[in-house]
Amino acid sequence: MSYIKNKNTLLSHGNIGLRRAALDIVDYALAKADPYFAVMKLVRLEGDSLHVGGIRIDLKKTGRIFLLGTGKATFPIARALEEILGDRIEDGVIICKRGQEGALSHARLYFSSHPIPDEAGYEAAREALALAQRTQPGDLVFACITGGSSALMPYPVDGITLEEKKVVNRLLLTCGANIIEINAVRKHLSRIKGGWLAKAVHPQAHLINLTVSDVIGDPLDYITCPTVPDTSSFDDARRTLTKYELWDKVPASVSRYLKEGGPSRETPKDLSDHHIDNFIIVPGTAACDGAAERARELNFETMILSTMFEGESRELGGTFAAIAKEILMSGRPLKPPCALIGGGETTVKITSEAGQGGPNQEFALGASLWIDQIGDVVIVGQDSDGTDGPTDIAGGIVDNWTVSRAWSLGIDIYEALSRHDVTPVLLKLEDAILTGATGTNVNDIKLMLVMPK
Repeated sequence: MSYIKNKNTLLSHGNIGLRRAALDIVDYALAKADPYFAVMKLVRLEGDSLHVGGIRIDLKKTGRIFLLGTGKATFPIARALEEILGDRIEDGVIICKRGQEGALSHARLYFSSHPIPDEAGYEAAREALALAQRTQPGDLVFACITGGSSALMPYPVDGITLEEKKVVNRLLLTCGANIIEINAVRKHLSRIKGGWLAKAVHPQAHLINLTVSDVIGDPLDYITCPTVPDTSSFDDARRTLTKYELWDKVPASVSRYLKEGGPSRETPKDLSDHHIDNFIIVPGTAACDGAAERARELNFETMILSTMFEGESRELGGTFAAIAKEILMSGRPLKPPCALIGGGETTVKITSEAGQGGPNQEFALGASLWIDQIGDVVIVGQDSDGTDGPTDIAGGIVDNWTVSRAWSLGIDIYEALSRHDVTPVLLKLEDAILTGATGTNVNDIKLMLVMPK
């Protein structure tokens, strides 16, 4: 199966052989992060016995079965659970990003906006909370909450409107903060995140979290934060606004709420009175691990540089390019042909009005400036869910001929990067990777292939 829809276009120019290998590796990496197959491995039904990992559940002694979920990797989890459990499912609320294809038979499917929340997501969030509040002793609740849930399931606290929540989201997503810092704020402005959804489930029901990680280090309360205890605090939220100088930019209601926040408003820190089991069915490093596996199969000397990259995307592109030069000149840290892989969640800090783009696109174009005609090098920045930033582009692929091609087409890559308007450049160069919704959402993939001179 190929996730990349425009592979022929991407292979019509530049370093075609090396591009073909890179796109092959990306396809394989995305397949390795597929949550549908992860659920099918973890969950099985044998008569009236349901097995979830090492847990055995006697369905004859179980009440109703519900599904609750939202996120960019949630639909495949819900689809797998429906295939396994079928008519045993009483009801469900599943919230996906618009563009997700497919249908569900036993759960209500809603579509909302990402990365900026919308009214449809707010209404769906109310339905999710209402379903949690309907649970009774003995019920079984599968929570399939994955990355993207903060935008897709917005439910602001009293006194803060959805429009004000949108403003906060935009500020957080463009200030350069990482996901831990961003979510510390968002959880403390929500009636459903930070463990509140789990709190609404009856304590004598059985809540099972099946989740996919898109956060470095796989911290549960930043992956499936509505259904596990929260480790962040109002102090963490306040530190984020101070660090990124946002106090004077957020709406007054938000500023007031966070400044006044204390123990009485704090998110749940202890849910030990609830019956909760947690399974990270696809770790954040899954795509990087898959990329490394396929690169070795293609006979590249392979190294995962790090799965914890953060910081400014274009600068990391320059770092990868510097390593390419080192490889070509001295054979360090690997001798070519070689593959170097990185993962994590880099960001783009925007200080003024910007165009279209995303962190993986900026990573790739930033790298292209430094690998111009140095030798056979291909670099890919790929968002695993298929949408890099607020665009329909999954990422970008560049090689040692990209800059020359750009100049011949009258494209100024430096100027595009300075305005954070890189999507039009990649589209004009025919170097924008298109996948659509992949059904997964793990850490981004940064891939570099280097051949001997």
